[in-house]
Amino acid sequence: MKRSAALVLALLVHLLTLAFLALGAWAVLAHLDSLVAWLVGGVSLALGWALRPRLPRLPADAEVLDRAAAGELYSLAGRVADRARVKRPRKVAVRDLATETVYDHVGVPRTPVLVIGLPLWLALTPRQRVALLATAYARTPAAEELIVDGALFTLASWHDALLGSSAPLKIREEAQAKIAASSLGAIDQPGTTYEAAGFFGRMIGRVLGGPVLLAEYALTALARAGRPRAEQRREAIARRVVSEAELDELRALAAGGYLAPIQAAALRGESVTEIRQGALARHRLTDDGVLTSAPHSELLDTAGSALIDEELLRHYTRAIRGFGLIT
Repeated sequence: MKRSAALVLALLVHLLTLAFLALGAWAVLAHLDSLVAWLVGGVSLALGWALRPRLPRLPADAEVLDRAAAGELYSLAGRVADRARVKRPRKVAVRDLATETVYDHVGVPRTPVLVIGLPLWLALTPRQRVALLATAYARTPAAEELIVDGALFTLASWHDALLGSSAPLKIREEAQAKIAASSLGAIDQPGTTYEAAGFFGRMIGRVLGGPVLLAEYALTALARAGRPRAEQRREAIARRVVSEAELDELRALAAGGYLAPIQAAALRGESVTEIRQGALARHRLTDDGVLTSAPHSELLDTAGSALIDEELLRHYTRAIRGFGLIT
């Protein structure tokens, strides 16, 4: 029931945005010779455009890898995607200083893209790398989640526009004071008219902001109620690829502890190979090389993981120079 209510409310929010766009287009196209229609249509189109849901985009610091130069990584991403039953990523990108790995559909074409954070990737065994990709694929939002999240973004934009300021902007008050001081009273101040217009605008914002606040509160509550179901769906997707124990192991590692040794090694000037071997050694139970569990996976063996490291060597070398900036 709550799931259906959230979806209906979100669709109503999106329909309101479409209504602004439709009204603006109709006002302009149906009254081409009317200045008033152009003004009304322009304002309506601007509102609809500003309130539209935003499509995911690649982070500015993400570098898309060439498939020919990173064939083993693309192959691994495809194998894990097939096991998770999601679309294979058409592009794989890396980020030097981001610790998370994200899978999303970006831009208008909704291109599936996998973005790998190099610091954590460098510290993982082959089996953990598979678990990391499975977790990233599992976090892909369902269609209804995209609709609800987009509506929440639109309502937040309405909230900021209508209720973002409850008092005149401080910079405007300072400008008015400077005009009065510099003119010594010779120039009339726009104070009374300006303040009246600002007060009127704030009153309109409060009147219209009430329904916006109510809708935002209701949709947020409904979305929160649906989170357990979404988490169960994500867990089920990840479990298609790896076990619960492997997921717990990855969560424990990603929560902290892996980064400080890598940062210290980078500050000591160790090479990428030395940093990688040190990270793998921390997964061993004893100094004689006995591992706590098999480091390889059915989807990625140690040789394939080493080949991926060779493909990413140039990116690792560049990335470790900035590892000290990660907090």
